[in-house]
Amino acid sequence: MGANDEGCSTQLIDGNGEFNVKGLDSFVKKTKLSDCGLSYAVVAIMGPQSSGKSTLLNHLFNTNFREMDAFAGRSQTTKGIWMARCVGIEPFTVAMDLEGTDGRERGEDDTTFEKQSALFALAVADIVLINMWCHDIGREQASNKPLLKTVFQVMMRLFSPRKTTLLFVIRDKTRTPLEKLEPLLREDIQKIWDLVRKPEAHKNTALSEFFNVKVVALSSYEEKEEKFKEEVAELRQRFFHSISPGGLAGDRRGVVPASGFSFSSQQIWKVIKENRDLDLPAHKVMVATVRCEEIANEKLHNLATDKSWLELQEAVEGGLVPGFGRKLSSILEKYFSEYDAEAIYFDEGVRKEKRLQLKLKALDFVYSAYATMLGHLRSNALESFKMRLEQFLSQGEGFAKAVRDSQQSCLLVFDKGCKDAVVEQATWDASKIREKLCRDIDSHTSSARTAKLSELIASYEKRLSQALSEPVESLFEAGGKDTWPSIRKLLKRETETAVTDFLDAVTGFELNHTTIDTMVQNLRDSSQSLVEKKAREEAAKVLIRMKDRFSTVFSHDKDSMPRVWTGKEDIRAITKDARAEALSLLSVMAAIRLDERSDNIESTLFSSLMDGTVSVASSHNRSIGTSADPLASSSWEEVPPKNILLTPVQCKSLWRQFKSETEYTVTQAISAQEAHKRNNNWLPPAWAIVLMIVLGFNEFMMLLKNPLYLLGFFVAFLLSKALWVQLDIPREFQHGALAGVLSVTSKFLPTVMNLLRKLAEEAQGKTTQEAPEYSASQSYQQQSPSHSISSTISESVASSISAAAGDDSEHSSPADLRRRNTNNVQETEISQM
Repeated sequence: MGANDEGCSTQLIDGNGEFNVKGLDSFVKKTKLSDCGLSYAVVAIMGPQSSGKSTLLNHLFNTNFREMDAFAGRSQTTKGIWMARCVGIEPFTVAMDLEGTDGRERGEDDTTFEKQSALFALAVADIVLINMWCHDIGREQASNKPLLKTVFQVMMRLFSPRKTTLLFVIRDKTRTPLEKLEPLLREDIQKIWDLVRKPEAHKNTALSEFFNVKVVALSSYEEKEEKFKEEVAELRQRFFHSISPGGLAGDRRGVVPASGFSFSSQQIWKVIKENRDLDLPAHKVMVATVRCEEIANEKLHNLATDKSWLELQEAVEGGLVPGFGRKLSSILEKYFSEYDAEAIYFDEGVRKEKRLQLKLKALDFVYSAYATMLGHLRSNALESFKMRLEQFLSQGEGFAKAVRDSQQSCLLVFDKGCKDAVVEQATWDASKIREKLCRDIDSHTSSARTAKLSELIASYEKRLSQALSEPVESLFEAGGKDTWPSIRKLLKRETETAVTDFLDAVTGFELNHTTIDTMVQNLRDSSQSLVEKKAREEAAKVLIRMKDRFSTVFSHDKDSMPRVWTGKEDIRAITKDARAEALSLLSVMAAIRLDERSDNIESTLFSSLMDGTVSVASSHNRSIGTSADPLASSSWEEVPPKNILLTPVQCKSLWRQFKSETEYTVTQAISAQEAHKRNNNWLPPAWAIVLMIVLGFNEFMMLLKNPLYLLGFFVAFLLSKALWVQLDIPREFQHGALAGVLSVTSKFLPTVMNLLRKLAEEAQGKTTQEAPEYSASQSYQQQSPSHSISSTISESVASSISAAAGDDSEHSSPADLRRRNTNNVQETEISQM
């Protein structure tokens, strides 16, 4: 691996421990490191062989350190210590790649260089990356614990505190959260520091005086390459401005100027090489560490494939397993005992530490089954609570008491199940699951309470609706001065009754007073809203109600009997009364009056519309832009806007429409009265009748003595009446007497001939129809021919007269009625009513 223009990588120390002075000087010149002053940083990485140190540096700093070929097998890739410039990082940053530890190439007994290089990295670098596998956390060698112990001792003896940052990089992180791994790692480091023999000058010096410890975790590069690159990109950002306050190396002390970096590095390596305290760890510790770890891994593998465990795991996935804790404890104890038997002759300290790791890993492996078991217990307890609650409520028990009894019962069952699931080797606590169960119970209780209260409130609102809707509608339909007082009384009575019953119904819920008061107020507001809604609906139909009220009062007398317009009725007064009733209904529907507040709506409407004081603004007022009309407004005095149903302007418009649509009814009444007067006006005055009786007494006696005269007069009357109808004398004389005489004269003879022809045809037709009659009738007709003819004439004339009279009396069409009764006097009367 040689130097290049960008990364400028070079080997600083070879595998034999020889310092490359020329290479370092060339590196400093080429990269112009000596010009940086104090603005530079050194980053080193250490860790097990083939742990991906070079790969991490290349991705992190865009360097080109040599990486291991995964298909060629694990082997030593980096020998000695290499260094390169980090590309694109500010400030100037140098990366140092150290030879991996635990390498088989050097063997178990040749770890001196590893410790020397690690000590050199800690002495020179501002930031030291300690690369380690996630599954190796807790291992003595893989996690560099013995190495760190020796480094701590030597560094305190040789160097003054300089605040180096130790960044532990956990590779191939698993599902175990970093929050759980980091405290364990920090605790181990602190223990190493506490056990290290310190000189008197640093006997009470804290670890934080020498080191800043940071921890970061990365995904697997081989299995999750994209995720690995994303996380490395995030980590790379932390190296920008690393020497600034708050940065990764922000607390460094005793920084050597960049121009003296080369000489300083040489002197540090010289001191480290000459030090004799860097001895190898005891061989038996190394062997114990490797062998105990192998035994522990074997037992963990056997546990994962154990038939009893697989059956237990499958069973717990399907539901509750009685004796779960006892069965699982037995399986775990089996493998822990086997480990103890096989590792009994190894170093006690290592043996106990590896056993603890085995226990933690085994418990972590089987914890999911335990959690599943607790999940079943929680789910079953929650379902039991729901069923018991519904059962208690169906039996009429109060809601709060039913909740307490159901919760107590299901928690007892849950606690018993948790006790049965306890694993002897673990200290697992089911309190969080129990708390979650309690939260689930509270959540269901809250939902059930809300549903029950909503159902209860809905039932009382429906009850109020049934109690108020039809009565209120009926009161509005009746519409009088006592309408709103009656509605207020009805509303208060029904609301108070409902509230009293509601308070009794919610007692079992044991709610606080504030909640109850709020619900009661909502119930009151609901009943009031119902009345207001009904009032608005009725206000929309007020014109129909007014017309119905007018029609009822106008067409019926005080005994509710239909009026017959005989000519004696005072139509003007009746019309005024009917309109007053309709206007009273309009005033009732103009505003909502549930607050017993007085207003002047009725007086304003009557004074403006009935008395006629205000109809149309005068020309003078129009000219100056003012109006004295109290109804020319969009609001009523002393009435809140929210309570207005019909504004004054709307009332005025409705009144005009009402008068327009009821005018025809008044016109019909007047016409009917006039027609009745005409039809009953055929008799002369009483004095004339008396005079006729006195003067015509002799003639009357003569008629009585000779009935033929009476018959002749009767036939003449019938003929005259028939001619009167056929010629329509009244209509002919409407255009003047002269025109009427001329018209009647011209039509008289044709009408008489036509009438006689009809009589002859009817007589002939009647004779033909009566021919088959029995002989007694024929003999009678032969004996009295004159009587038959006269009878036929009289019948024909009578039929014509009756038809004409019927047409006249029944007023066959509205057009004839209006034609006969329209005059200026009547129009004036109607407009004034």
